Amino acid sequence: MRRRTARSRAFWPIALAAAACLVCTPIGVATLSSEAAALGPPSSSLPSWQTPFLTAYLVFQRGALEAAAGDPAARATIDVEPGQSAADVVDRLAESGVVRDPFLLRTYLRYRGLDIGIEAGRYTLEGGQSPLELAAVLQSAADSRYTLTVIEGWRREQIAQALGSMDLGISPADFLAASRRPPPWDVGGQTETLEGFLFPDSYRLDPRWSAEDVARLMLDTFAERVNEDLRLAFARQGLNVLEAVTLASIVEREAVLPEEKPAIASVFLNRLRQGMKLQSDPTVQYALGWQPDGTWWKSPLALDELSLDSPYNTYLFGGLPPAPIASPGLSAMLAVADPAQTSYFYFRAGCDGRGSHLFAETFEQHVLNACP
Repeated sequence: MRRRTARSRAFWPIALAAAACLVCTPIGVATLSSEAAALGPPSSSLPSWQTPFLTAYLVFQRGALEAAAGDPAARATIDVEPGQSAADVVDRLAESGVVRDPFLLRTYLRYRGLDIGIEAGRYTLEGGQSPLELAAVLQSAADSRYTLTVIEGWRREQIAQALGSMDLGISPADFLAASRRPPPWDVGGQTETLEGFLFPDSYRLDPRWSAEDVARLMLDTFAERVNEDLRLAFARQGLNVLEAVTLASIVEREAVLPEEKPAIASVFLNRLRQGMKLQSDPTVQYALGWQPDGTWWKSPLALDELSLDSPYNTYLFGGLPPAPIASPGLSAMLAVADPAQTSYFYFRAGCDGRGSHLFAETFEQHVLNACP
């Protein structure tokens, strides 16, 4: 059973008495009506008999609600677990010195109905914040242990590593197993994993979820973002969904500057239409996989690695690789759906150090674009 502080036990009867005085006089009613608006609307779940008393008490404590909640030098980082009560959270803040009067903060949270809205996650709170500010901050975990951000251009293993580093009880092997299956809808071809269909985004995860639940959330996001209009645009480029996502994954890995994605997509589409090999380094990097230096994308590639015998090696085999090499973002997929209209067949890294590329129509121009 949670211990209540002596101050809370002693103050509650006094607060009720003060509230009763305010509620039962005409001046008190007028005061409540003018002051209560600053508190925000009371929760509709409060019993009707409690609302006026809590309103009166909080109006009486208006100054304390707007002043520093505790020691201005106190600072606490706390992890709120799913389902944890507001009272537990406030008690922890009181123990750290961030909250001087836990009863006041608990009462305000209950009055507003915010006691049931505290999000699971990690919070950094300071005693210099007022109870009103603390109540607002506790409604949204700014730095949550349960937020997974999937970066555009990550391969499946990188997502698994990021997920495994979180306090969710899901190992990288769990996620790799959960994503070792084809998408649940027709993508126009055969693929053995969800590579490319795990949509890059920031995801708020429930710690009770399994690896399968996380993979399903990413697939649902893909289905929502890659809508029918985008699929029709892929078809106008002569690509089914699997082919478009595969090409977009290559564009994602090749592009450094977002504004160059449509031009890079145009190069690869031009080459495909002419029967030229794509000759894309990221496809070889994907085939090489994990490197001794702890990276997934080896750069630069050695000359002999361009002859790696893998169906993903677009220097060795024509056409698209058999499946995506990473998770492309929406901008890369839009670039494939609506590429720049160019006659380029080549591009190479520019010489300005910004990650830009130099484009060329002929191999001779491509050679001349080499940095001095």
